[in-house]
Amino acid sequence: MTGSTPQQDLDQPHDLVGVGIGPFNLSLAALAHGVPGGGLAATFYEQRPAFQWHPGLLIEGATLQVPFLADLVTLADPTSPWTFLNYLKSRERLFPFYFAEKFHIQRAEYDAYCRWVSERLPGLHFGHQVDSVRWNPERRLFEVDFTQVDPEGEAEALGRAYTRNVVLGVGTEPYVPEPLKPLSDAPGVPVFHSADYLTHRETLLAAGHVTVIGSGQSGAEVFLDLLRARPAGAERIHWLARTEAFAPMEYSKLGLEHFTPDYTRYFHALPEPVRGDLVPRQWQLHKGIDADTIAAIHDELYRRTLHGGWPDAVLTPGVRVRTAGRVATTQVELHLEHLQQGTRSRLTTDAVVLATGYRERPVDRMLAGLDPYLRHDSAGRARVDERYRLVLDPSVTGSVFVQNAEKHTHGVGAPDLGLAAWRSATILNAVSGKEPYPLPRRTAFTSFGLETREAPSIPAQERKLTPLTQNV
Repeated sequence: MTGSTPQQDLDQPHDLVGVGIGPFNLSLAALAHGVPGGGLAATFYEQRPAFQWHPGLLIEGATLQVPFLADLVTLADPTSPWTFLNYLKSRERLFPFYFAEKFHIQRAEYDAYCRWVSERLPGLHFGHQVDSVRWNPERRLFEVDFTQVDPEGEAEALGRAYTRNVVLGVGTEPYVPEPLKPLSDAPGVPVFHSADYLTHRETLLAAGHVTVIGSGQSGAEVFLDLLRARPAGAERIHWLARTEAFAPMEYSKLGLEHFTPDYTRYFHALPEPVRGDLVPRQWQLHKGIDADTIAAIHDELYRRTLHGGWPDAVLTPGVRVRTAGRVATTQVELHLEHLQQGTRSRLTTDAVVLATGYRERPVDRMLAGLDPYLRHDSAGRARVDERYRLVLDPSVTGSVFVQNAEKHTHGVGAPDLGLAAWRSATILNAVSGKEPYPLPRRTAFTSFGLETREAPSIPAQERKLTPLTQNV
């Protein structure tokens, strides 16, 4: 839904205003629409002209790393009209999907499904950039100021909405390591983040030599796509990574229980220093490579040895980029260090793809008006309670919820699509003060911590040791 917001809608306080329309806030909007009793008065703003989900990485054949049941709503409400299966039904594709027997769907199909939902849900306003969120103590409401923009991003009108609650779902932004930032920012230099891979794919295929940096799923998919598209014996690709190996993602059934509400609750209850130490050590839960992708890469490399010789592809883990610069006008020189050997070398390449991940999009400027009310942890990060609410001064009677900005408080499941519907339901239960979406009490076979019940006191006269053997 696009276009201007009627003034009467702005003056009437909302139950909920969502900032950003990615998969997580789209999940929230879909479930809010289904709350019994006519739903909640909810509206969502997104500065982009339409829904998009990682368009630069919709590589042909790339699949989601979660099953199709991890759609926007199913794990909270499988009867919702916004399920992936209902999307297939509306497209008359249920039987083809049934016979395809695909538990993991392609990314492009997930993107199409989300766009189908975004084009039909009421209360979604694209082309609206939220500028600030403030607390109005007199009205006991949040003020959300926004700018309506045209498809080119030019301002057309200003507006303000009032709401009892706010949900921040602004997503993440591509992360570029400091040594490569000057080159990435310079015009005309062939250093691209993987988020823009498809935009620059033809340039990369035409380059004499390409270097991919990053050992996660995106790096693996980019490397595989380039490998398949370049001629045998003249591939001329380097794949570098800081991790000690091109390692598979943890995908065992019990390992996946780290992406359950049970683990999220356990993690949130841990002391702050323990949480901070734990997340980096769990990188293989969310930064590893899908085993099928690793197998496909090896199969493609092996196929190129069938007639003798080896492919001109170098795969080197355990390497960091110390510095980088331009050589002449068209090439890039990477200064490398091997972390285990302690050795250094230089690599000259014609193009670089940075599969270096994402970071939470900063919202400091948007929330500047709330700064006096915000509570922070010892590292200066926003404190987030168990129900995904920013911890605010008690004088603020409304709530500000966050989606995918709480890894430091809720663990590795924060960016996982499989927890989207459950988190949305948790937020809506808190907003409504009821339980429109009953949630399961237990979701994992693993008990992640010891129960903390106090041991019963034993009277002194009963504290006797029982012998293990009886002397005769």
